[in-house]
Amino acid sequence: MRELTGHERIDNILHRKPVDRIGLFEHFWGDTLAKWQEDGKIQPGQDLPSHFGFDLTTSWCLNCVADLDFKPVVVEEDEETVLTKNGNYATLRTHKQHASTPEHVAFDVTERKSWEEKAKPLLIPEERRINFEAYRNAKAAAADKQRFFCWGGVNVFEQMHPICGHEHMLVGMALDPDWVRDMVKTYSDLTVNLMEILFEREGQPDGIWFYEDMGFKFRPFMSPQMYREIVFPGHKKTIDYCHSLGMKVIMHSCGFVEPLLPGIIEAGVDCLQVMEVKAGMDPLRIKREYGDELVLFGGMDACNLVANDIDAIRAELAEKIPLLMKDFGYILHSDHSIPTTTEYETYRFFVDEGLRLGTY
Repeated sequence: MRELTGHERIDNILHRKPVDRIGLFEHFWGDTLAKWQEDGKIQPGQDLPSHFGFDLTTSWCLNCVADLDFKPVVVEEDEETVLTKNGNYATLRTHKQHASTPEHVAFDVTERKSWEEKAKPLLIPEERRINFEAYRNAKAAAADKQRFFCWGGVNVFEQMHPICGHEHMLVGMALDPDWVRDMVKTYSDLTVNLMEILFEREGQPDGIWFYEDMGFKFRPFMSPQMYREIVFPGHKKTIDYCHSLGMKVIMHSCGFVEPLLPGIIEAGVDCLQVMEVKAGMDPLRIKREYGDELVLFGGMDACNLVANDIDAIRAELAEKIPLLMKDFGYILHSDHSIPTTTEYETYRFFVDEGLRLGTY
């Protein structure tokens, strides 16, 4: 087979059609490129997708913060961290010296009453929630590089917890499920309405990539029954809309979400992304159980990359890729993202060896 473009390759993989090789994409911590440039491994001005030959690109261009006019307030600050209250009326602590997940400190929205009074009335599909220029530029750049272009953004689970925190959201699922159902409906309606505005003005992408971190180590955040009764309707609504336009849907989730997969598949997800090994996800087991229904994307242990353990990386790639690539349904990616502690040569080996093994 001739060498395909990135656009052709990912489109074929998502439709389970023959390809020349497995797909390739990756996420990096913000400082990794700068570190590799300082080390002289990547030239100034060169981007990682071009350097490694990634097959797709994304554009995250919607703003679903409740109060768009709220000016963030710094509550306290020291040499390492800053505590800030944002437009979701959430008070979060972030590190100043490196990228990290923010610490949840306090939330004004904690139950149905505060949701209905403070947040819900603000969540309307205004054009100012959309960065049309960023989407337009990313779409044009993807076309220029012949990469598959995904609209990327969060779905209902990742839209709810920034407004009320995981604890209040999950307790709400148990004690006041109608409140959480209302949040799901509000955010799914908002997402679809904003997509309609964006795609009508700027044209639709090649595919959709939703981010939904629905698990932690060895457990999902909710039971399969709670997923089906509360979160599933929002997933079904947003995914049905994407499918109505002929677009395949990738869904990302960190953590152990295997018990939720039957519901996720029923909601219409076409491709499962990241499959976090250290959380208990096993891409080979998922391939055996769900490989006919899901394209798989990721599942390579980032701990080996962080440790710069070439032997472990070689062994893992050799064990997994020959099975994952069967039926043209796999895209290479770590099971998380690449930090500054990963040496350039380590990631270079990961890509080169992975694509060598993944060539049909």
